[in-house]
Amino acid sequence: MPHDGQDMPQNSGGAALLIEGLTARTEAALGPLSALLTAATERLRARVAPTGKVQAALLDQEQRAAHGLAWLATYVESLRQMHEWATRLDSESRFGEIEALILQIGFAEYLAQIAGGLPMTQNEILRPADMGLSRDDLAAFDAEPLATLMTGNSPAARARLVALMRDNAGRATFGATGLDEELEMIRDQFRRFADEKVAPFAHEWHLKDELIPMEIIEQLAEMGVFGLTIPEEFGGLGLSKASMVVVSEELSRGYIGVGSLGTRSEIAAELILCGGTDAQKEKWLPALASAEILPTAVFTEPNTGSDLGSLRTRAVQDGDDWLVTGNKTWITHAARTHVMTLLARTDPETTDYRGLSMFLAEKTPGTDAEPFPTPGMTGGEIEVLGYRGMKEYELGFDGFRVAGENLLGGVTGQGFKQLMQTFESARIQTAARAVGVAQNALEVGMQYAEDRKQFGRALIEFPRVADKLAMMAVEIMVARQLTYFSAWQKDNDKRCDLEAGMAKLLGARVAWAAADNALQIHGGNGFALEYQISRILCDARILNIFEGAGEIQAQVIARRLLG
Repeated sequence: MPHDGQDMPQNSGGAALLIEGLTARTEAALGPLSALLTAATERLRARVAPTGKVQAALLDQEQRAAHGLAWLATYVESLRQMHEWATRLDSESRFGEIEALILQIGFAEYLAQIAGGLPMTQNEILRPADMGLSRDDLAAFDAEPLATLMTGNSPAARARLVALMRDNAGRATFGATGLDEELEMIRDQFRRFADEKVAPFAHEWHLKDELIPMEIIEQLAEMGVFGLTIPEEFGGLGLSKASMVVVSEELSRGYIGVGSLGTRSEIAAELILCGGTDAQKEKWLPALASAEILPTAVFTEPNTGSDLGSLRTRAVQDGDDWLVTGNKTWITHAARTHVMTLLARTDPETTDYRGLSMFLAEKTPGTDAEPFPTPGMTGGEIEVLGYRGMKEYELGFDGFRVAGENLLGGVTGQGFKQLMQTFESARIQTAARAVGVAQNALEVGMQYAEDRKQFGRALIEFPRVADKLAMMAVEIMVARQLTYFSAWQKDNDKRCDLEAGMAKLLGARVAWAAADNALQIHGGNGFALEYQISRILCDARILNIFEGAGEIQAQVIARRLLG
């Protein structure tokens, strides 16, 4: 195997495709990048925390700079994890030419964006000056090793990467992912399931706006998806968050709806594991693990959006039980589920997060004819562009009864805190879903580029088409490694809200870019409903909204960085 970017193939023109001493240079680049992030953080902290504590009004005033800091930190951590990935593969003699090209192009592109303009969205480009950085702060980009690394995203490098990708067209992941043997076995199992049971039918489900068939849910239950990370003592498999990431990625590569089925159980199980009583754990966790019980998360309200602390749905005691009144919206998979993790206000004297409590609210699964048969509860479907396989609903509660024993933890006022404990896992899984959707877009776009002939050539032979595919592959690997790292942090009992947020922030953007570019490769056909890339584009768009919109995610990251 080639080592450290040396003695690697040359292109036909004789120009080196790979930078000599590649991993040594990427390692040396991490110091200057960390120094730049530190400088940006200190400059912004001086503007928003003049007395040592961040002031909300000043942070709002400096929102662009604050969100830019979040993106800069995400890029720096992404490049660090790409270097760690390459070093790990090199030590295992698995750092081949594809991997070296991905590393080289990824470093070159992200360094160039940091120095010249980082795209937070399509029309919001972050400049170093926005964060108070001067030309002197960027001096390292004109010196070694950054100067050489920034030359690495060359036409020759991209062309060579696509040529190698074409040779590996049968593989779902281009380049070694760096996972251990057990996780790769899990990946293979769920890749086959997605290819055989999901991908051939997903577009029809989408076009007909149908619920994912119960047969798929039953098969996933047999494979252990719904109890993947639930401890064995409660009927689960007791596997790692990394395994959850791999499963979510591969199932989402088949269809985001199927990849998201496990999210409901993951959120419910995490709530119960972190905040439930022993009796609640014994009752609910085995049923969740087996999919005997299907859950849904009922948090968002029509006028609150991301501001969960101000929700108005109230629960009042009636004897030992609780009666819930209020409205909820954007509730996924609500009709045919058995239990709702329901957030409601139990202290009417409060107007913020301190008066909220979480309930395990039981309901009767609905049918097509009567989706919400439980007394005190009504609902209606929200028609959506994509992410259709579980459907979205608005719900209304009017004296909806919840058994007293189903107050999570048996104590009021803990709901918001209990919910916050689940956000790390939820955002890690959303990042994994984003990687899966992006990978699907890449594979669909590449297949079309191979098959479609124009002017006597396959589309993939045109440089700008190939360039799109190369950059998709590179950014998918960047997002993948950042997601794996956040899962590793979680598995090792390390705080990872920052890393999970970064993975979700970047993954959502990468998924949208991959879907948009794959549709562009399809040309006019991409705009036709019959082509699955039209669905993938719609599915990709939601990723930058749910589990924390991109702007909210950047705000959370920035506050954490600024301390």
